[in-house]
Order: sequence, then structure tokens, then C-alpha cells
Amino acid sequence: MTASLVITLAACATAAASGREATPAPAPCPASKVSAPEPAPEARRELEARLAEARAAYERNPSDAEAAIWLGRRAAYLGRFEEAVAVYTSAISRHPRDARLYRHRGHRYLTLRCLGPAVRDLERAARLVRGRADEIEPDGLPNARGIPTSTLNSNVFYHLGLAHYLRGDFRKARAAYRECLKFSKNPDMLVATAHWLYMTLRRLGRDAEARQVLDLVDDGADIIESQDYERLVQMYKGRVTPEALLAEASKKRATLGFASVAYGVGNWHLYHGRPDRAAQIFKEITRGPQQTSFGFIAAEAELKRMK
Repeated sequence: MTASLVITLAACATAAASGREATPAPAPCPASKVSAPEPAPEARRELEARLAEARAAYERNPSDAEAAIWLGRRAAYLGRFEEAVAVYTSAISRHPRDARLYRHRGHRYLTLRCLGPAVRDLERAARLVRGRADEIEPDGLPNARGIPTSTLNSNVFYHLGLAHYLRGDFRKARAAYRECLKFSKNPDMLVATAHWLYMTLRRLGRDAEARQVLDLVDDGADIIESQDYERLVQMYKGRVTPEALLAEASKKRATLGFASVAYGVGNWHLYHGRPDRAAQIFKEITRGPQQTSFGFIAAEAELKRMK
């Protein structure tokens, strides 16, 4: 890592915290380090090689926003989240109106549990994309078909919804996910957005509106990578019981899928008035290795609120 990219968590930069778009300022982030699951040796070698390529491209032209985005993404895939934040912050100083930079920095602030800075970045990104044509966001870790399933706008509002949700501001989360639905044009993005919006609405007690959201997801839709969310939607529709779904997911407790499904089941118990059972499930999630998954982060947030 070059000296210019070294950054401590306590010194994470968020322009909005200081009121200036391009000026680094300390962000109120927790001191504990977030660990990503260790990839298999072959996968790690591939990720390291891609990171080296991205770093070389960035160092050839550090003023190129695209190069900065890929350096930040490649660093984050290896769990180097503070480095990714530093890269995005430096790029924002050169490109203060590039929504992509705020979208990616906001995502990594979520990973680091810096929820206030995440909200500010993602709200900034939301303002910048309003009224502009949407664009496909290329995958850094392509799915089995090599087909990107999200766009810049859908990712901005999806992560903004999550940031509000994690803070317990379900009204603002609802508004963000409603906006995200406008850009959820394929089955994968639609089922993911519908899942989080449904959970948000149930937490708000808007049960009839939540049921209407389920109607947006067709049974048998061609899902490429959001099968866990699709299974949760099937649970919400009454096609599978929470106990059966959790038992199925529990066969692979160390996986991302377990964290996603278990959080949805735990949340189901929570809005059905069974907080003790919900807490048991949330604790089980946080004993696992998927610290960077949204299910893990949400379970962690719920346990903090319960205390």
C-alpha cells in the first residue's frame, strides 16, 4: 500500500461531516476492525492480482475517477475497507460531483459501521443522480452468468435504504426503497429491494402495504444471484415456514446465505412479537464469520437496540 493510501479507521474521511464536499474529516466510526471471510488460496491470488492491476492503473493516472473506483473496489474485495475509503476520498477531492464515488464510499462506510457518514454520502449520491439517465454498474465479482444485475441508481437508493434501516429510521428507509423500486428492472434487483422494503414496512406496522410489495415478485422468476432473498419472499408469502427455512440455511452456518436468511427469519419473529427468539437468531448470526454481510450488520444493529 502506498503511503498516500494509508488511513486509520479513526481518520476515515467524510466530506459531509465537515460541511465541505472534498475536505477529509474524522468520521465517528467504531474502533473495532471488521474482518472479511478469508477467500480460498486460489481466489485470493486472483483477487491480489486484480488489485495489483487496479493499483497500477490508478498510479498511472490518479486523476481518473474510473481508476479510483476500481482500486477502491478491488481493495475492499480483500477486506481493505479503510484503504478503499481513502481512495474514494482522494478521488472525491478531484471529482466532487461524481455520484459513483459517494455511492461506493457510502457502501464501505456501511461495512465499517459508520452509519452517519454512510447516510450523508448516499444522500449526496441520490441528489447527484436525480434526473439523470441510469447506467449499468459493472460487477467486480461477476455472477455465474456474467450478467450485471444492478445499476448506479438502484445501488444508490438500495444502500441508502439500508443505511436508514440500520439506524432504525424505517420511515426514511421506506422512502429510499420505494425510490429503489423504480430502478429495480430485473428479477434479482426486484426481489432484493422487495425483501428489504417488506421488512421495513412490517417494522412500521404497514402490513397491508407490505403484502402489496410481495405481489411485485413473480413466482418462478429467473433469479441469478438473489436466491436467498427469493426464499425469504416465499416465506413471507406463506410458501415455506420460518422454521423450515432457517433449518435449511443452518446447514451452512458459515456462509453469506445463512446470515441473509437468518436475519430475515429473526426479523420475522421480531415483528411478530417474539423478541427473545429474534435475539437468539441475531446472536447466532453474529457468532459467524460473515461480518461484512448486510444480514450480519443488521443483526448486530438489532442487538444493540435491544440492549
